[in-house]
Amino acid sequence: MLKIWGRTNSINVQKVMWCVAELGLPHERSDAGGAFGGLDTPEYKSKNPNSRIPTIDDNGTIVWESNTIVRYLAARYGAGKLWPVDAAQRSEADRWMDWQQTTIAPDMFPVFWGLVRTPPEKRDLAAIKAAGERLAASFALLDKHLSSREYVAGPELTMGDIPVGCAYWRYAKLDVPKPRLAACDAWHQRLQERPGFRQHVAMPLS
Repeated sequence: MLKIWGRTNSINVQKVMWCVAELGLPHERSDAGGAFGGLDTPEYKSKNPNSRIPTIDDNGTIVWESNTIVRYLAARYGAGKLWPVDAAQRSEADRWMDWQQTTIAPDMFPVFWGLVRTPPEKRDLAAIKAAGERLAASFALLDKHLSSREYVAGPELTMGDIPVGCAYWRYAKLDVPKPRLAACDAWHQRLQERPGFRQHVAMPLS
């Protein structure tokens, strides 16, 4: 059975759990990281030398790095669905997954941690404001892209929507100035209709 290590309020674990739900995979998840600890043990490091979450063990195949896990599960269990078999369409899903990591995540960190996990008196408001402005510009690019399609890689949900969708849920809930993002909001509403998203992503920020 698929085994997953990670805590439910981690965006990277949420990506994996939503993917698992879309694929209907039997699994066991164990709390790890944050208040649960356990990442510095020899046992965990033998699976993930980075001591980070999530990590999966798929019947002996160990995979870490959240977007890589999503790709692996989609390829192994969701070819033709979450995993586009057409190389051109798959490259579109891939590029938005990478965009979430390289463009969105660095700016999401100071905003999310600053507003959600930092006491008000210790917040770096200038850093939060600057990162929020960069996020607004980045999500405007996604909005333009989604104005001509239902999902990031075409008419159906693919693996590409999972990391970006998790990030947009957080962005939508954060108290920062946002531009009008009609296409993103319509896409976001479609994501919220999916049981896996509602169960594993659509939760209060913490």
